[in-house]
Amino acid sequence: MTTFTSNLPDEVLSQLNIMANKLAIPKNKIIEKTLKIDLDQLARAEYVQSYRQAADDLNIIEMAEEGMAEYLNQSVF
Repeated sequence: MTTFTSNLPDEVLSQLNIMANKLAIPKNKIIEKTLKIDLDQLARAEYVQSYRQAADDLNIIEMAEEGMAEYLNQSVF
């Protein structure tokens, strides 16, 4: 495991101390869990943004429509 040093605003550090004491868990575990959640949310937002961009991309829309036409023209048997 790598050591990471950072500066936090006093208010955030105070909230972190209070929560760590209340839950009886180390501050680094709270930071780790919170960071994982935030990174996951950022990845999801990036994924959603890529779909929004694709929705406005005429080339992507054309490829999707061509693919759907080919799919619909396939015989079932």
